[in-house]
Order: sequence, then C-alpha cells, then structure tokens
Amino acid sequence: MYILEEEVVSRDVGRLDQAWEDSRTFIFLPRKGAPPQPWVMQAMSQLPARFREGHFVLATSGSTGLPKLVVGERGRAEALARLLHEVQDSSPVRTTVGVLPLTYCYAFVNQWLWARVMGREFLPTLGFRKPDELKRILAAANDCMLCLVGALVPMFPIQLGEDVSFPNVCRLHFAGGMYPQGHQELLRRLFPHATVFNNYGCAEAMPRLTVRRRQAEDEGANIGSPLPGIRMRTNESDEILFQSPFAAVAVYESDRFIIPGEADWIATGDLGEKTEDGTWRVKGRSSEVFKRYGEKVSLARLMGTVTQVWRGQAAFYRERDPAGEEGHVLVLAPRVGPGDLQEVLQAFRKHHPRTHWPLRVESVPDLPLLSSGKPDLLRLSESAREHVVWRQRL
Repeated sequence: MYILEEEVVSRDVGRLDQAWEDSRTFIFLPRKGAPPQPWVMQAMSQLPARFREGHFVLATSGSTGLPKLVVGERGRAEALARLLHEVQDSSPVRTTVGVLPLTYCYAFVNQWLWARVMGREFLPTLGFRKPDELKRILAAANDCMLCLVGALVPMFPIQLGEDVSFPNVCRLHFAGGMYPQGHQELLRRLFPHATVFNNYGCAEAMPRLTVRRRQAEDEGANIGSPLPGIRMRTNESDEILFQSPFAAVAVYESDRFIIPGEADWIATGDLGEKTEDGTWRVKGRSSEVFKRYGEKVSLARLMGTVTQVWRGQAAFYRERDPAGEEGHVLVLAPRVGPGDLQEVLQAFRKHHPRTHWPLRVESVPDLPLLSSGKPDLLRLSESAREHVVWRQRL
C-alpha cells in the first residue's frame, strides 16, 4: 500500500498505469487540497486487510467539507468503464483529452481508465493552468471525447479566445453538478459536432449512477435513468439513495472506515425525485435546499435563472442574515457591469419571490476553483463583502 501523488502523474501518466498493474492498493492524492499527510497515514493504517490489494483510494470531501477517502475495487471500476463505453456510445472516440485532474473520480474512470480498458489514447493536460497548451492539444486531437464540469464552460472563450471552436470533439460529457443549461448556445459554438451527455453520480458510486444523452429541449435537472444493475430511491427527506455493483467498497470519514453491505442504501447527498416517465430529476445538493422565512429555497433553481442571462461564471455560498435566517450570496465573474447586473436582478424579479433573492451580489475577476473545477465556496466566503455590487435591503 502506498501513496501516488497527482504532481508525479502529471509529469508522467505512465506512473498511473504502473500503479494499476501493481497488485498493491494505492491512494491517489490531489496536488491541490489534499488531506494532511498524518491524517492520510492514520486512515490507511486502519484499512482492512482484504482491501490492501487490488484496490485504489481517492480523496474527496463530504457535505461538511471535511476530507474523506473512498476505496474502489479495480475489477468493479473496469466493469463500469466498459458499461459506460456502451451507454455513452463511445465507439467513434479515438482520443480523450484530460482537462480535469485525474484524482477526480469522474475523470479517473470516465477518461483515464476508460482509455486504458478500451484501448484508446488519453492525452493529459494541465487544463486552464496552461491554456495555450490545452488549446493546442485539444485542437489536434482526432475524434475526441471531453469531460467537463459546468463551471468551466465560460472559461473557454475567456482563456482560449472568443472565436475558439473544436469541431473535432465528438463526445462531450458533464458531471459534478447541475448541467450548464444556460450555456447551450456557447456549447454549440465551442463543440458544434459533439453529442452531449449529462452524467450523474457521486464519489461513493465510483462515480456513475445515470447517463442521459442531451437534447435541446431537455430539462437541465433531468439526469435520466439508472444504469443497468443500479437501483435508486429517495428517503423521507427526498434525498437520493442508491445501490450499485460498481460502488465504493469502503469510505473513511470521522476517523473510521464504513463498509456498506450489499443490502445497504447509500446516500448521494442530493435531493431529487423520480418523474412519471421513470427518469430522475435532481433538485440540488442537500446543503443547497433550505428554508428562509418558512419558504423552501433551491440554489440550483436560482442558478438556472442566473445562467439564463449571465454568460460568465457564477456561484452561491451560504450565509445567515442579521436576523439569523438562512440566506445566500451570489458571486459573479468576471467583473459585472451595471447593465448585466440589472439583467440578473430583473430575472430574479420575474421568476422568484424576494425572500429567495441573494443577500448580496458580489463580483470578482475570477472564481477560485477546487482541483475538480468546482467553485471553492470556502475561499469565496472568506472574502465576503470585499466585492459587493448589490445588497438586498432587509
């Protein structure tokens, strides 16, 4: 059992192939936001003996933001990669370009492991850390598959140029949050020949539960139906639970390993519902749905309103108002002008009661991002009130 660091793999992706072929279990740690080394060593010292060979361990965080480890079984992960090849109609794909870090389970399975299992070419990049290199590699990749999170879509024209387009991308995947419904026009311009898929899951699922081929008229929150062999339901709080033959075999959090049984239902951390046609709709993260003055507020719905009129980056973070009621703050990037700000406020006025509006709107040059490409809400909240462009009168 040993540690493999992202920084090492970014210099030589072959090190990840070597780790996969080595029978010893390895833990793959991110360059950015890795758990403290003593915490990792303590956790791995408690790993049950049966998981010390033939497995891999990835670091993530729970709804509290505290670190946790998920343990995957290599045979399960390879079986999922083969299934994804079928349901994502990936036969035409010859190459896949890595934009997200491979320590992120989504990129690890959907790109690197898929390429290894299916005999395709994986082309690593440092993403928007080196935009010129990303643009060059992506433009040269033939019959390419790309995996993104919604927050990265506005970065393409900002970092790579307003007129950039990649007609060689034939498969485009989204996961790790709500589908970027408000960026449909930009996506068509960036990837005019791509078939687009909305993928849903979580780290505990390793990582996939559903895959939906996107159509222009689709509802952004609809994630499709469970993959073959996977079951989903909700509990009394509308939280989505699942059972999967591909799921993590153990999770380390709160200083202990939790090993789910075959009959156990595992929580995704999302709220949702099954629709009449058997597909599923996600309402948002459990932490993104709350009551304010007795009314239920969904940050996912509010984000849908924002992205209808704002083409840059956007994120919400939670905060209480002076009366102690739960609330939220909207952050826009890049800097928002008066005209664009009024469009956002008018959209709120049209679609939501005043109690659902943000406490403030803040504007920054760039959103701080986690290694997964998602907004770093902790860093945003730490700089609260430094960049206020609008404040709600309470």
